[in-house]
Amino acid sequence: MATCPECEEDIEVDEFDVDKGDLLSCPQCGTNLEVVSTTPIELDYAADDDDEDDEDEDDDDDEEESEDFDGEEDEEEESDEEDWEE
Repeated sequence: MATCPECEEDIEVDEFDVDKGDLLSCPQCGTNLEVVSTTPIELDYAADDDDEDDEDEDDDDDEEESEDFDGEEDEEEESDEEDWEE
């Protein structure tokens, strides 16, 4: 038996069926929980995967900015080449 840190509901968890790091959901409040200890069984809030997704989106934004910057450089190089041709 373990306790949800959010709603303090007793959650029936078989210590032989879970390992440290396993993810569970509280049947009462729906909070995502992680098994942090198996003897005795202790649950804590699971790491929020949304944060990782936000970091990935930030990386995508950086890539887009660098692509735009590369495009601007190409235009400048073309105008320099036109000056030489005249």
